[in-house]
Amino acid sequence: MTLLISIIVLALIFDYINGFHDAANSIATIVSTKVLTPFQAVIWAAFFNFVAFFIAKHIIGGFGIADTVAKTVYPDFITLEVILAGIIAAIVWNLLTWWLGIPSSSSHTLIGGFAGAAIMATSMNHGFVQGLHAIQGAVILKVAAFIFLAPLIGMLMAYLLSVTVLYICRKANPHKAEKWFKHLQLLSSALFSIGHGLNDSQKVMGIIAAAMIAAHTKGLGMGIHSIGDLPDWVAFACFTMISLGTMSGGWKIVKTMGTRITKVTPFEGMVAETAGALTLYLTEYLKIPVSTTHTITGAIIGVGATKRLSAVRWGVTRSLLVAWILTIPVSALLAAGIYLMVNFFV
Repeated sequence: MTLLISIIVLALIFDYINGFHDAANSIATIVSTKVLTPFQAVIWAAFFNFVAFFIAKHIIGGFGIADTVAKTVYPDFITLEVILAGIIAAIVWNLLTWWLGIPSSSSHTLIGGFAGAAIMATSMNHGFVQGLHAIQGAVILKVAAFIFLAPLIGMLMAYLLSVTVLYICRKANPHKAEKWFKHLQLLSSALFSIGHGLNDSQKVMGIIAAAMIAAHTKGLGMGIHSIGDLPDWVAFACFTMISLGTMSGGWKIVKTMGTRITKVTPFEGMVAETAGALTLYLTEYLKIPVSTTHTITGAIIGVGATKRLSAVRWGVTRSLLVAWILTIPVSALLAAGIYLMVNFFV
């Protein structure tokens, strides 16, 4: 029982870290274009991250992404120790990348940690090959594919939106148009923050659900039979923590996202956030956990490319891509090592 409570607390801490780690996703462009001050921007983003809870529960009517995350590992191989190691690894990697100012994916960190700990736990008893059978390969491959697909979809949507809006506004007064784009950026930032809340809060819900299901198999208190039995307080707590984390900000990553990839104007900020939001809503519909970081980065590149390809700082982009690709395997290896330590002490 104590271990389950510890896992829930750590999962909510991870959710909080996710909030300030990924705050840059929804506020970087709105801060860099000076539409809002940094303080105003994080309050704005935090509010709409929390609004996402009511949209998921009362409009969408479910938490599909949470269900997908919970199914990363086959139920027979899920233990509380595996989940604990995965969460600790995810927290360590998130804090490290935040400190270095790298906008990596909290989503893939969590999934990689969960999978890596499960593989190690099974390998210790049955060998490495059998350890690989602990994870649901189809789920992992689908999530991994969207490391590339999410930014590409965001990039394509941003490019098409840019071309369309530029054509519609071709005869507009530049000064008046910029004022309108600044107002519209408030809306686009809100839409993206809702997408962030819908996507990222559910990932932690999935991990907590997996822990409660594992507790049920051991006959512990607070256990549940399936994710459909997940108490409402879990969802409420997850959305609350990610909102509080967002209010804490993440200024190193804001600088990378808002200025280092390409110089962003109010028009480009509005387009990038709208394209990013549409991509997140699509993946919510498909119940695929994706990285909001990858999504908005692709969208920013897309708007930069409409000016000219040289407007995008491709050296920075390549560095980000390397970090994204490494996130799942590094998190998995880190979780495997942590599981060995956890298994020794717990």
